[in-house]
Amino acid sequence: MINKTSLREIKKEATANTLSETAFQLTIERGLEGFVVEDIVQRAGYSRRTFANHFSCKEEAVAMAAYPYHGLDEFFDLLHLMPDSTSPLEAMYQFVKMQLAEQSLKRMHQLFTLCKKYPTLEPYTLSVIRSLQIRTQNLLTDLYRETHSTQYTNLLAGAIISSIMSVLDGTLQVLLPGQAEEESPGAVSFDHYLDTTFNYLRNGF
Repeated sequence: MINKTSLREIKKEATANTLSETAFQLTIERGLEGFVVEDIVQRAGYSRRTFANHFSCKEEAVAMAAYPYHGLDEFFDLLHLMPDSTSPLEAMYQFVKMQLAEQSLKRMHQLFTLCKKYPTLEPYTLSVIRSLQIRTQNLLTDLYRETHSTQYTNLLAGAIISSIMSVLDGTLQVLLPGQAEEESPGAVSFDHYLDTTFNYLRNGF
């Protein structure tokens, strides 16, 4: 049975998700300068006070739409099916595959594209990426605190997040799931890039 605290947290996360999703869609439709906070709350069906409880400004709300709101239960279920000898690296491979599904990657890529047009979005976008890194570090540390040092798990999380950043900011030409090949001729697929990245981490550079 879900306790009151858990239910409250679920509702809080759902509200933040609705507001950020609404802010993101308004940015796509009108551009960042084409709407104000009042437009967000009216469309989402909340008050300005509720918005202020979650976000400091519309830029922060837009950026948070790229944060994967998937729970970790599915990942833990999969982890329990893996051998006890599963390494942090292999666990992270499965975690990244689950968290960065097609829709999540598309949304993050859109956000980085918007940052080039609206520079005020960039610090909030980087904050979202930092939050993802911390979430990943904490997950690894909790899972492997008895067998691996915090230094190792933090370095691993940082390497993985950095490799994904290079795709999202356009540094590397990688075809994201759902993208047509003609959009980026000669680019490797994201799955191929991900496998190559993890092979480097497994075998060295």
